[in-house]
Amino acid sequence: MTEEDKELEILKAKKLAEFTKKAQAKSKPKTPRDIVLEKLVDRGDEVLYKAEQLYPKEMKIVVEKLAELIKGGELDQNISGGELLQILKVLGLRVPIETKIAFYEDGKFISFQEKLKKSMEEG
Repeated sequence: MTEEDKELEILKAKKLAEFTKKAQAKSKPKTPRDIVLEKLVDRGDEVLYKAEQLYPKEMKIVVEKLAELIKGGELDQNISGGELLQILKVLGLRVPIETKIAFYEDGKFISFQEKLKKSMEEG
């Protein structure tokens, strides 16, 4: 190894240490909400947001408990939007979520209503 290679390795090590230090400084402790959001899939974030708007006090407790279960390893799988809705429903928290059904036809999306109307006209 030449002296230039050694200097380059030292420089790389310094840069890596600097980046690691910056990354650790930027990484703040995760809030319970952040922990739960990482596990939510399939519109789960949308359900959480809507539930928090409707039930802010109750959802704070629910989110803290879910985060506790996740951190403790008791809940290690992802939570879908539908599953989160079920959990909230069991707890007595009804969260209405807007649902749209669309069909892809002739290179564009059409609504369920348009599809029915079109099929009625054809039939």
